[in-house]
Amino acid sequence: MVEIFKAIILGIVEGITEWLPISSTGHMILVEEFIQLDTSPAFKEMFFVVIQLGAIFAVVALYFHKLNPFSPKKSSLEKKETMEIWYKVVVGVVPAAVLGLFLDDWLNEHFYNYWVVAIMLIVYGVLFIIIENRNKGKAGKITNFQELTYKTALFIGFFQCLALIPGTSRSGATIIGAIILGTSRFIAAEYSFFLSIPVMFGASALKLAKFGFVFTGAELTILLIGMLVAFVVSILAIKFLMQYIQNNDFKAFGWYRIILGVLVIGYFLLIG
Repeated sequence: MVEIFKAIILGIVEGITEWLPISSTGHMILVEEFIQLDTSPAFKEMFFVVIQLGAIFAVVALYFHKLNPFSPKKSSLEKKETMEIWYKVVVGVVPAAVLGLFLDDWLNEHFYNYWVVAIMLIVYGVLFIIIENRNKGKAGKITNFQELTYKTALFIGFFQCLALIPGTSRSGATIIGAIILGTSRFIAAEYSFFLSIPVMFGASALKLAKFGFVFTGAELTILLIGMLVAFVVSILAIKFLMQYIQNNDFKAFGWYRIILGVLVIGYFLLIG
C-alpha cells in the first residue's frame, strides 16, 4: 500500500508537470529525493519514463477528433488538413528522435542530477520572462496549423532537442521555440502536445525494451496506477493550460521555475 501511495503521488506530479512548461522530468527527479520507490534501480529508471504514457493518452483522448484523419464527420478537406498536422508532427519529431536515440544513456549518466535540474529551471524561467516581455502586446503571426510551415515545424523540433537535458521541460522548450518563430501561444501549446505523442511513445518503447517487458505483480500494479493517475490529472492540467493562456502569458511559469530552482539549490547546499 505504501508503494501504491507513492505511485499515486508520482502520477499526480507527472500529470501536472508534463504539460505545464515547468519540466516533468526535473520535478520527478526532485520528488524522488523525498519519495523513493522500493524497487530495483532498473524498474525505477523505466517507471519515470513509461509513466508518461498515461499523460500521452490524455492528449489522445482530448484531441482524438482533431487528430483523427479518418473521422466520418470530417470533409475531404478537413481530413487532408488533419493529415498535414501529422506530417508536420513527424517533421518536428525527427531531430529529438535522432539525438535521443544516440544520447539516451549518456544523458542519463551525466545530466540526471539536481544541479542540472535546478540550473535549467532557472535558465528557462528567465528566458520565458524575457521572451514574453519582448512579445508583450504582439500577436503571433501563425494562428492555425495551415499557417505553420514545414520549415517552422522542423525548427520547433530543434528547440525540442533542448529538452533532452532534464529540468528544461519538453513543453517549455517547444513553446519557447514556437513563440520565437512567430506562433500564437495557443498553437505553440497545441503543437507541443501533438509533438509529445510520438516522442513519448518512442521513449517509452525504448525504456520498456531495455527493461525487458518482465514485471512482478507489484511492479506492474505500481506502473499501471501511476499511469492511470497521470492520465486523469493530465486531462485537468491540459484543460487548465489552454484556458489560462487565452488571457495570460507564460511569465508566471517563468517566475515559478526561477523560485523553484533557487530553492532546490538552497536545499541541497543546506543538506550537503
